[in-house]
Amino acid sequence: MNKTAKEENHDFQKTLKFIIPSLLGVFLFMIPIPWNGSLTIPVAIFSKLIISLLGEYLPIISVVIISISAALAIISKIFKPKFIINNKYLNGLFNVSPLWFSLRIIGAILAIITIYKFRFDFIYSDSTGGTLLYSLLPTLFAVFLFAGLLLPLILDFGLLEFVGTLLSKVMRPIFSLPGRSSIDCITSWLGDGTIGVLLTSKQYEHGFYSKKEAAIIGTNFSVVSITFCLVVIAQVGLEDMFVPFYITVTFIGIVAAVITPRIPPLSKIPDTYINGEKKKDNEIVPENHTTFSYGISKALEKVNNNKGMKEFLIDGIKNVLDMWIGVLPVVMGMGTIALILAEYTHIFEYLGLPFIPLLKLLHIPDAALASKTLIVGFTDMFIPSVIGSTIANPMTRFIVACTSVTQLIYMSEVGGLLLASKIPVNIKDLFIIFLERTLITLPIASLIAHMLF
Repeated sequence: MNKTAKEENHDFQKTLKFIIPSLLGVFLFMIPIPWNGSLTIPVAIFSKLIISLLGEYLPIISVVIISISAALAIISKIFKPKFIINNKYLNGLFNVSPLWFSLRIIGAILAIITIYKFRFDFIYSDSTGGTLLYSLLPTLFAVFLFAGLLLPLILDFGLLEFVGTLLSKVMRPIFSLPGRSSIDCITSWLGDGTIGVLLTSKQYEHGFYSKKEAAIIGTNFSVVSITFCLVVIAQVGLEDMFVPFYITVTFIGIVAAVITPRIPPLSKIPDTYINGEKKKDNEIVPENHTTFSYGISKALEKVNNNKGMKEFLIDGIKNVLDMWIGVLPVVMGMGTIALILAEYTHIFEYLGLPFIPLLKLLHIPDAALASKTLIVGFTDMFIPSVIGSTIANPMTRFIVACTSVTQLIYMSEVGGLLLASKIPVNIKDLFIIFLERTLITLPIASLIAHMLF
């Protein structure tokens, strides 16, 4: 039976509702455009504009947010006010588990000490708490603001369903992941790893990824942006080698993403959803559909369930609050502690000693100096390149830069975000995955470096 004109018009409207917001989302999160001499995505540009506009006020704003997060967590635990306890969203936001409660308190204390430079200079120094509060948190505040508000363009209008169906035959056999995870990777790669973690976390909470899939994506696909790769290679004095450097980073990142999901701890994570249900494959194409037509069908089905502009705004605001209230305190707390250990103790130097025989086996010059950069990357990704810049041999500096960028899990940002999210990984898992990625990427980076130098 032929469709009526009214039905055809309705289908056309649904198609436009899929295409227009999705294209806007692709532009904002995935299309690099020139900006101040480099390429970056529009969402990152908006974030930089906010940073330049608010500037000196952002650390103070961050301290206020972190303090509110801790205060309302305390109030929720002690007084249990009805407006929080009886509201599902507010209860989840403030009435947190003992671990996250403790981290919010620690984050608030460290943030207050840092902003007021109170007594303990090892906490608020430029290389510890000062780095977090004056450099990272303003960036996260701005990124979370725009990424959170605009993320529904990617999540709620069928883009993930469409791309997921198209790329399922690539992502599933190679990475054991649904096709939609490719969006997370592209968003991180072109924009910022923090946006990738946010996107992954939201999809996991909404039941699109299993526990194992969310953990794999969060630890392997929250890749370092092109922009930051330029910063790292410049720090070690090898700007002229950016192209071979980035090709190397891309290749060894793919290798690590193929191997690590197939070994513990990632391989041991249950393949069930957040609600405990067993995983099901939603990307199988029915016999009466092509991959493209089924992708369109899934996208239009998602659009049909969309509740309109009001729901779009509410979801966006909730995303922002989730990240501001839930993540900023954890990043401040965990990141500051990690940087204090890196700056004022020899723990990471000692942990790097076992790598010296491996570095010598790989014929890497200045093995003792290079070993110091390997474990310290767990605290912050930029520290290895700072240490590596003092190494005389350019091949070793190249290897240090490649390894630091592909280790991915550093507590001052991505690691802290993963711990603060509902993705089922703990600090022990993250450290083991960090070591695995180091052992996988280091030999490959060394082999390529020997070919280049």
